[in-house]
Amino acid sequence: MNKTLLVTGSSGLIGSEVCVYFAKELGYTIHGVDNNQRAVFFGPQGDTRWNQKRLSIDLPSFVHHEVDIRDRQGVLDLVKKVKPSAIVHTAAQPSHDRAAAIPFDDFDTNAVGTLNLLEAARQACPESPFVHMSTNKVYGDAPNSIPLKELDTRWDYDDETYAHGIPETFTIDQSKHSLFGASKVAADVMVQEYGRYFNMPTCALRGGCLTGPNHSGVELHGFLSYLVKCNLEGKHYNVFGYKGKQVRDNIHSLDVARFMAAFVEAPRAAEVYNLGGGKANSTSILEAFKIVEKFSGVAQQYSYVEENRAGDHICYYSDLRKMTTHYPNWDITQPLENTISQIVDAWRNRAQS
Repeated sequence: MNKTLLVTGSSGLIGSEVCVYFAKELGYTIHGVDNNQRAVFFGPQGDTRWNQKRLSIDLPSFVHHEVDIRDRQGVLDLVKKVKPSAIVHTAAQPSHDRAAAIPFDDFDTNAVGTLNLLEAARQACPESPFVHMSTNKVYGDAPNSIPLKELDTRWDYDDETYAHGIPETFTIDQSKHSLFGASKVAADVMVQEYGRYFNMPTCALRGGCLTGPNHSGVELHGFLSYLVKCNLEGKHYNVFGYKGKQVRDNIHSLDVARFMAAFVEAPRAAEVYNLGGGKANSTSILEAFKIVEKFSGVAQQYSYVEENRAGDHICYYSDLRKMTTHYPNWDITQPLENTISQIVDAWRNRAQS
């Protein structure tokens, strides 16, 4: 059986984790697609070449392709040449703040780039599972319409309907998304449509905060990684609105890769899943400060800005029940504190190398 995986955004947090997991645990040959666009979006601190180098050293089966997913012919040619048995698409412009400054680059990367890959897959390998890394920003700020209760260190839902978090049936319409959220909606719906219209095995994974030790976190993207970096370097962290009590669920990149593997092994057509850490792995910014300080031994310096980010969620955590129903052998294996401890160690090791 041909076990060849094509991964876009292979030098990023999720892409690199997927490369390692599929190669080492499942025996796949890996074709990585990445052109270090994160450094263009976020400057030198977003550079991921170090991760590309790590993959080339650690994975004998890894083949790097310097291809921009906006290059339609380049994508069509590559997928036709490789004919992968599965595709994992994680490449993106990932920041809702940055998107407003670069709307064409954002849409061309997130929406058009995804279409390029879908059509390339339909032409060359329509039977191969196509896994798309979407985002919870497809829901816009609609989750903010849920009644909330203010606790000492966090906001939480004050409606029992959402006791387990946000389900996949939640509306994505009639709300403010940010331009990033809108471009990701276009990609998300197109992934579904290729599944429904052409009966291709596709899924859109609406990620919460995806994190882990190999993240090149920056202020505009990579909440926990950037927070830890600020803590260790003694930099001020800016908290934008909501009293620092805004809540996110965090999922380790390993558990993301494990779910992708579960889907590839037993694919379905046109599925969507809210891929996050769930309530058990949720944290507010104030709570995250305390956990980081516990492992770093360094007091967090921060400033409060009384202005929330446009379209930002006050409270968001994923309802994982659809995922665990469809794939009962999958569940969260990396608790939040373990994840933060790994991120602290990773930043310290990088500083010393």
